[in-house]
Amino acid sequence: MVERKTPASRAFDVCNYIFLVFLSFICLYPMWHVLVGSFSDPVQLTKHYGPLIRPLGFSLEGYKVVLHNPNVAIGYGNTLFYVIVGTLSRMFATLIGAYVLSRKGFMFRKVMTFIMVFTMYFGGGMIPTFIVVKAVGLYDSRGAIIIPTLIATWNMIIMKTALQNVPDSLEESARLDGANDLVVLFRIILPVTKATVAVICLYYAVAEWNSWFNAMIYLRDNSKKPLQIFLREILLQNSQNSGNQTVQADADVSAIFLEELIKYCTIIVATVPILCVYPFVQKYFVTGVMMGSIKE
Repeated sequence: MVERKTPASRAFDVCNYIFLVFLSFICLYPMWHVLVGSFSDPVQLTKHYGPLIRPLGFSLEGYKVVLHNPNVAIGYGNTLFYVIVGTLSRMFATLIGAYVLSRKGFMFRKVMTFIMVFTMYFGGGMIPTFIVVKAVGLYDSRGAIIIPTLIATWNMIIMKTALQNVPDSLEESARLDGANDLVVLFRIILPVTKATVAVICLYYAVAEWNSWFNAMIYLRDNSKKPLQIFLREILLQNSQNSGNQTVQADADVSAIFLEELIKYCTIIVATVPILCVYPFVQKYFVTGVMMGSIKE
């Protein structure tokens, strides 16, 4: 029997829908503003004030300046390398660490968990970390981007909680068949917690894609720098190539007008690729976070 809603309940639903529509608008409109602005005429865009609903004219000058920069292709390649290798390395280290800390028979489980959590609140700081990275020979190498941030403590805690929620009977049955710890982890427990694994992978991939500060500190060779560094240099140098190679726009377009347009195009170039990943892991997001954050 369908329960009829009271007038107060209907009024609440209407207000709730209005609030959600408004919330969606204020979240989506900035991205729409940047997107239509990136295809606008630079002169009209610079002179325009207020919201943007559609492109002001049509121009690809901003994308020409950004994409014709040879360092952008190098940056894309390096960023993909850091995202793929960094995410896989971090996930492997996080899984191993979370599995060890989630085992009830591990004698030093509480002590190691406390040490891990302690690093979330207290760290050595940027200068001591830089000294260590340089002392061990990682300076100006790809390892300086991946190894110092190999494990995010919060992600490992979420993964540890998810592994603890797996029934002990699954592990016991695998042990009876002669399975070792690696077999139990990757063939028994991992398929059960794939939702949490997908969410943690997304966290690591997004962090790697957006990372630029460590690269700015530890890297000097342009052939190793990620995309975000080159896009930052394009913005700071008003569309001039950081490698002493300048991409000239059409003669009738002033560099002053291009400056605003390049900002929009840079945001789109840096954001769209990682946004394409979300639809593939969206179905795991809520399930994965809840599985790793609630302890039964």
